Amino acid sequence: MVSTKELVNIELEVKAIEKGNLACPGCQLNLSFKHALSALKGDAIVVVPACCTSVIQGAGQGYGMHVPIFNTAFASAPPVASGIARKLKRDGKKTTVVVWAGDGGTADIGFGSMSGAAERDENILYVMYDNQGYQNTGNQKSGATPRGAKTSTTPHGKKSRRKDIARMMMAQEVSYVATANASYPQDLFAKIERAATEFAGHFRFIQIYSPCPPGWNIDTKDSVLVGELANNTGYWPLYEAVNGKLEFSRPSRRFNDPAKRKPLADYLKIQGRFRNIDPEIVKQMEEDIEHEWSILRKFM
Repeated sequence: MVSTKELVNIELEVKAIEKGNLACPGCQLNLSFKHALSALKGDAIVVVPACCTSVIQGAGQGYGMHVPIFNTAFASAPPVASGIARKLKRDGKKTTVVVWAGDGGTADIGFGSMSGAAERDENILYVMYDNQGYQNTGNQKSGATPRGAKTSTTPHGKKSRRKDIARMMMAQEVSYVATANASYPQDLFAKIERAATEFAGHFRFIQIYSPCPPGWNIDTKDSVLVGELANNTGYWPLYEAVNGKLEFSRPSRRFNDPAKRKPLADYLKIQGRFRNIDPEIVKQMEEDIEHEWSILRKFM
């Protein structure tokens, strides 16, 4: 795993994304993109469906990303990426084709086409940055929105559990599935790099936890802290699953023991989307966490 100094030097050399782009202050998507494209050494073609990324990249002389990007409609990103990957293969080129999509374009609108690309085992690295709502259009609920979260379409808090796309990809027997978190950049860097090299030629899937300051109503200075608390409370377990065999990643490993986790309240209280949450919903969320870990243990 790269050291912090090595990671900084690589990112300065690759310069995947410009400073001063159109991302909101504190946006973890910005960090995730920088870490991911640095891991690919900038040798990537990125297919972006409608999402925050298609806005922050800018346009014309304000273009803020140093990789080729193909913007497309919500559900068409995987087939577009499939076509690009097949053409590169015919040309004998090894450039990584990345679908970089939000949870709306993955868990909901684009799920069928993504599942189809996985079934065909297309040579695509699919990255879902998960900000748990349609943040680009006003914070509407998505399938990945967690229980209890207030959105513009669930003003009293969502009542059901989130859709777990990483586990659904494991169930589809995708060769490499991982979860990541921009608050742990070395772990994220290593997973992108491994997916792009060791599993080149296959469909692979990485889901990145991506706090959204305006959508989640958090202070911009706390976005990294929110990511750390998501890990330390067991809310967002980090793992890799290779051909269905799961291993928890180093930052999350000790939290397999519930006694070592921080209280969920520490995570909830710094996010306005959980303000005045019903204690019964908090209890259900705590049960959701253990439910998630109990299922993941079965893949070990």
